[in-house]
Amino acid sequence: MVDNPRQYSTAEVERMMKLQDVMLKAMAKKITWWAAAEIIGVSDRTMRRWHQRLEHDGYDGLADRRKGKASSRRVPLKTVEEVLRLYREQYYDLNIRHFHEKLSAEHKIALSYTWVQKALQGAGLVARRRKRGPHRRRRPRRPMPGMLLHIDGSKHRWLNDDRWHDLIVILDDASSEIYYAQLVEEESTRTVMAGLREVIESKGLFCALYSDRGSHFLVTVKAGEKVDKQRLTQVGRAMKELGVQMIPAYSPQARGRSERSFGTWQGRLPQELRLAKIGDREKANQFLRERYIGEFNAKFTIACEEKGTAFRRCSRKDLEWIFTVQTERVVAKDNTVAIGERQWQIDKTRFRSTLAGCTVTIHEHLNGEVSVRYGPHVIGRFNAKGETVKQGKHAKGEKSLRPRLALKSRNAAWGGEGKPGKG
Repeated sequence: MVDNPRQYSTAEVERMMKLQDVMLKAMAKKITWWAAAEIIGVSDRTMRRWHQRLEHDGYDGLADRRKGKASSRRVPLKTVEEVLRLYREQYYDLNIRHFHEKLSAEHKIALSYTWVQKALQGAGLVARRRKRGPHRRRRPRRPMPGMLLHIDGSKHRWLNDDRWHDLIVILDDASSEIYYAQLVEEESTRTVMAGLREVIESKGLFCALYSDRGSHFLVTVKAGEKVDKQRLTQVGRAMKELGVQMIPAYSPQARGRSERSFGTWQGRLPQELRLAKIGDREKANQFLRERYIGEFNAKFTIACEEKGTAFRRCSRKDLEWIFTVQTERVVAKDNTVAIGERQWQIDKTRFRSTLAGCTVTIHEHLNGEVSVRYGPHVIGRFNAKGETVKQGKHAKGEKSLRPRLALKSRNAAWGGEGKPGKG
């Protein structure tokens, strides 16, 4: 039946033989032409055309007539060369998704993502993706924003040079919206506190914080074991004061949502900083605040399952004191307190002749200043150099005697009973 099988590939011959077998059964009236079209997976009209071609041209009539013809959807060669040139010369460090967006937005080249991916991989400009790891079940998102926030840091060469910086990001589990992102020298208690305080001041208090088991978040007595919830870090103490639950993650896979977000950050932010000609950390943070966080959220924020928010207004007015590194010390006989080699002199107070032997709390503020408190009283404030900072009428958090003195003076002026004096 096959006239010249050598001119067709093996796959084409098998396809033509299948068509012929089905059509011969239909011609022998063992099945209907409608059933034959169903078996092959074509329409009735296509089946009628193939029947006519089989009768007219024989077996060769069943060959695919598209062979050797260029597709009408074929991308012009000039466009292909332009895409590859742009990637080689200008966008060489962008990932495929990011580069595809730039083609459309900056150069008005409308191509599918799959085409761009195959073109770059075929040209050897982008490595093919490795096989995925074992299947894991995705943890469902929280239904409303403010129920669970992720906080994490990623060390990377963000500024496209030999310097390594940590990018601290706080995102919402429900929508993946970024609330805070800043480049710092190193992730630490103070840099983490700065981010949490900014989110609370701008958005409000949230329900829970999800983090890794870094030493500034949680205390793990022995590596690999569960965290000790009774021993709090400075961050843990601050969160407890505000009523925020701390949830530890025991593997990178458990923080998959945060890890995937950082994969996107590493594939986009260094390239955006390079295109914006930014090589300084302060300018990079300004770029993040004023432009990039908004653009990132516009692309990657998703809708929440439920309307509303779990954020609540923070009624605490002492965030300046909550977000400090607090250490208790006993005042020495010469009215000094010390942490390591640093030492501060406490001046004489109005309410006590000496504070020697008393237990005080040293607050190291995020701006570098240090305050010493005895109960509600601020008994000293010092700058980063250890020099005394002059306080105002009364320090924030210190009980003031001025209202009582002012009332006494007013009563004296009005005759002692709140009325004008006679004579």
